[in-house]
Amino acid sequence: MSQLTTICSGDLTATVDSMGAQLMSLTCAGAEYIWQGDPKFWPRRAPVLFPIVGCLKNDEAMSAAGPVHLKRHGLARTNEHKVKEVAADSVTYELRSSEATRELYPYDFCLNMAYSVDGTSLTQSFAVTNTGAVDLPFTLGGHPAFNVPMPGAEGERFDDYALVFAERWSPEVPAIDERGLHDFGRMTRLMEDSRELALTHGLIDRHATLVFHNVPKSRVALVGKRSNHGVELEFPGFDYLGVWTASTESPFIAVEPWHGCASAYDESGRFEDKRSTITLAPGERAELAFTVTPF
Repeated sequence: MSQLTTICSGDLTATVDSMGAQLMSLTCAGAEYIWQGDPKFWPRRAPVLFPIVGCLKNDEAMSAAGPVHLKRHGLARTNEHKVKEVAADSVTYELRSSEATRELYPYDFCLNMAYSVDGTSLTQSFAVTNTGAVDLPFTLGGHPAFNVPMPGAEGERFDDYALVFAERWSPEVPAIDERGLHDFGRMTRLMEDSRELALTHGLIDRHATLVFHNVPKSRVALVGKRSNHGVELEFPGFDYLGVWTASTESPFIAVEPWHGCASAYDESGRFEDKRSTITLAPGERAELAFTVTPF
């Protein structure tokens, strides 16, 4: 049975569910920033993406260890994670490979997800260890979705929000087909030498998901332009950023740090050849983390 754990520091409180090790709530001074999963739009809140980000072509690929059969975003979000450590301001989970996971993904692994709060920011940490005898390939990411309007900005609309980057740049995003496959041969430039990208339902709907590569300084803020309320994410080591909402009426925006992305037309179809795949030798461990700071 899933277990909710609440951690807090200062004005910041977070609640995490052991099912999927999913962040369920992030409040600052009692105000909720995380989307609360209304099934009318999208029932999840902030799923963990592992060992894939996005989708595989036809939900399958061949790997050195055998066939991989994974639905969108992988298996971490649909499995119960064991609670390993709990403190007042942090909680750590563990998901280990099993006979059931090996039927879908023929590798042995240990995934530790940790959440901590310091009074100002939430840190979400990933640690993957290769517990098997062969190389372990994977990609991973976060998927936190935020309420729009933000707390303290109840009069704002979706179209009042923007992504504000750390530096001026001219990002291009790939086309994405109805199956979720990326076409890096068809790129669209979203803005020219600017720090701010205005968000609309129509913009995200046209592109399915906005997929940014190499975001300047690995930092972005989701900001209400009238209230100046929002969240800032810092994600060193994550080379992609996804921005998504579920429909043209959804009152949330997901801002997703990824190491890797969905399968693309120009890839071989072998699991190991997916963009930004991390490969660990037996016994090796990889760690990544991002922070969320409400303001």
